[in-house]
Amino acid sequence: MTIDTIWSYPPGSGHVEGQDLTGYGVLATDGTIGHVEREDGHHGMWHLVVDTGVWLFGRSAVVPVGVVAAVDPQARTIALTCTGDEVKQAPRFRTDSETMDPAYLTAVADHYLRLTPRGSTPA
Repeated sequence: MTIDTIWSYPPGSGHVEGQDLTGYGVLATDGTIGHVEREDGHHGMWHLVVDTGVWLFGRSAVVPVGVVAAVDPQARTIALTCTGDEVKQAPRFRTDSETMDPAYLTAVADHYLRLTPRGSTPA
């Protein structure tokens, strides 16, 4: 995955442009981590803001849409290609203004780009 593709839904993910994902459950590879609070695309950097509820002590997390494996409109869920711990280890999201900050979003992208895709081995 490249920096360009981390901000775009993968082909075959089931995402439909214009689809409202607010409220969809978010599933990491190892379980549910929360629900979509909103989707933003400032500076062309599309991402989900995920409300993690009590899972991360009331924190929200920013997840680039490039790590979405599947969108299931019938179940209203979004599956990710990463684990819950990998989401927890991403740069901490504190304020809404961060979703408009290219430097913060670049740090988020760098984190997710370092992850080894499921089913592959590190280079």
